[in-house]
Amino acid sequence: MKITALTENTSARCLPTEHGLSLFIEACGKKLLFDMGQTGLFAENAAALGIDLKDAELAVISHGHYDHGGGLETFLKLNKTAPVYISTFSFEPHYNAHGKYIGLDTELKNDPRLIFVSGKTSVGEGLTLYDGADIPQIVDMGAAGLTVMESGRLIPEDFRHEQYLLIEENGKRVLISGCSHRGIINITEHFRPDILIGGFHFMKLSPGDTLASYAKRLDSYPTRYFTCHCTGTEQYDFMRPIIKHLNYISAGDSITI
Repeated sequence: MKITALTENTSARCLPTEHGLSLFIEACGKKLLFDMGQTGLFAENAAALGIDLKDAELAVISHGHYDHGGGLETFLKLNKTAPVYISTFSFEPHYNAHGKYIGLDTELKNDPRLIFVSGKTSVGEGLTLYDGADIPQIVDMGAAGLTVMESGRLIPEDFRHEQYLLIEENGKRVLISGCSHRGIINITEHFRPDILIGGFHFMKLSPGDTLASYAKRLDSYPTRYFTCHCTGTEQYDFMRPIIKHLNYISAGDSITI
């Protein structure tokens, strides 16, 4: 199993960066794309890394925010065959704390290559998508000011458009999460993966007692973490001495499991 970061907020190989995430995954005999950043940068970086996105047999968009699905149009143009698995709720109108639209390009929602899913969905042997509806909220980490338009008014997000990819191969359970909006502790507790790769959404949480308590809770699990994107580099540096098996994955980095 090999996971390569195509787009991330930081770079390991002097690659261009953006606030976004895109991972190219080779696992269970398949090649797939998980998230597509906010622009077509993921495709440029893939080419620089010698990765041909035409080889992707399927793609997944973790949730309906621009920094994970903004490159959808680029992918559909580059790869003419791969289905794209996306939550039924991904094209709902999502906004940030300042009222700025942060959703996906709604002109793409009727593309026939999009497969809208919810609940538990197998996308291949050893590859399963979960929508997180059954994840208990052990720790309420809030919506961080993120909202969705419903009946003409903005209400706090419940992140029903978020989904996670569980890879089971060679006795390992590897969970891929885009931003972990439902709470990284809740997600880890629910899935108990051997390895978790994705953002923790701590970037707006100042280093201090609360973040330290979250880090200690994450350290109590035997999970090995590769975090990125919305975790925040300052927050990562703060947690690194607390969480024994915490690592960071930047654009250009590859993980072999």
